[in-house]
Amino acid sequence: MDKLEGKIAVVTGGTRGIGRAIAERLLREGVMVSICGRTAESVAHAVEEMKPLGRVFGKAADVTDFVQVRSFFHAVAEEFGRLDILVNNAGEGVFRKVADMTPDEWRRNIDLNLNGPFYCSHEALALFGTPGGFIVNISSLAGKNAFSGGAGYNASKAGLNKFTEALMLDHRHDKVRVCSIMPGSVDTEFGGDSSTRSGDTSWMIAPEDVAEAVAMVLAMPERTMISAVEMRPARPRK
Repeated sequence: MDKLEGKIAVVTGGTRGIGRAIAERLLREGVMVSICGRTAESVAHAVEEMKPLGRVFGKAADVTDFVQVRSFFHAVAEEFGRLDILVNNAGEGVFRKVADMTPDEWRRNIDLNLNGPFYCSHEALALFGTPGGFIVNISSLAGKNAFSGGAGYNASKAGLNKFTEALMLDHRHDKVRVCSIMPGSVDTEFGGDSSTRSGDTSWMIAPEDVAEAVAMVLAMPERTMISAVEMRPARPRK
């Protein structure tokens, strides 16, 4: 297995939820981690809390804004000099039936879940250089399985899955490995904060489980690429 210690990673949306769990998992492996989030306050707070785990850097950036994305990656280059790993985690869903969804809500799904990973991947590829690198896209089983009220989210994640496949084909001979991780129900605020989620959520996938999958994929020998991972609760509610 490849050692992750000493590598440089970017985790988008790394201030909370799955992204925070991934950042912490990589820090424990000896990876130096850069995170971004929407506000300077949330980024600063997360960075301060993660400092005991290792070297961590953060900067506010909205991944739907290419100018902000480019500024963030320039800051990462100034801080660390290179990049080895990108985890495109930032995402959210606006859930409405098609007739009820506004054009702005539709665009929000596509901008954050599809355009953002493109912007970040574009900038990361320039930093990988000759040694190559690894891009992990946190997608969703919703990209394969449609559901009522999920048209915008389903479309954005299905697009991300195909983008991931094409990205791999474009750059596999540049020593860039690419993987899509598609979890099902994850116990995060994505599905409503703790005050709105009711009942037992212990059956759901934990953010730390997704982080474990990311670490496993990244640690595969250089000759091998896990291109897609599907994750489901082992015992969902009946």
